[in-house]
Amino acid sequence: MTKFLQRMNLHILPLLLIGSVGGCALMTSGMHQRTTTCNYDQAWDAAIDAVKDRPADTNDKEAGLIVTHWLEIPMPGRKYGAFRREIPDSKDRSRLTLRVKKTDDRTKVFFIEERHSWVFRGGSRLFGWAPTDPSVEVMRDIQDRLDAKLQEHGCSAT
Repeated sequence: MTKFLQRMNLHILPLLLIGSVGGCALMTSGMHQRTTTCNYDQAWDAAIDAVKDRPADTNDKEAGLIVTHWLEIPMPGRKYGAFRREIPDSKDRSRLTLRVKKTDDRTKVFFIEERHSWVFRGGSRLFGWAPTDPSVEVMRDIQDRLDAKLQEHGCSAT
């Protein structure tokens, strides 16, 4: 029995290591970052301007944190279940979080989209919000707008 357990450990240990490394990668995969030579105030103003189309829920310059309200986006044609029924009032909701942080001689702007889908859940609540991956298009749009706003303030972004 002891040899059997030792052999099992040899097979399970690599799987556990691979799984834990993959889990760590998933935790940081959605965060994007822009580094600029701007001072903190210029980077803050550029970040505010980049998300001006969404009302802000949190706007704390001292903490360097901007969080927008949830924005609901219609997603027609989404289906669920074995019979592929169409979800009535299918939608996603999106909220952006930006963090502006001063480093030695640079300022970094971190941003991420938190996204939920209106999905079939079953039970007493047939439909509800469930987390989903950030939209590639939204993240690219925010990055492009942030880069443009940084350039307007006379800064370069990397």
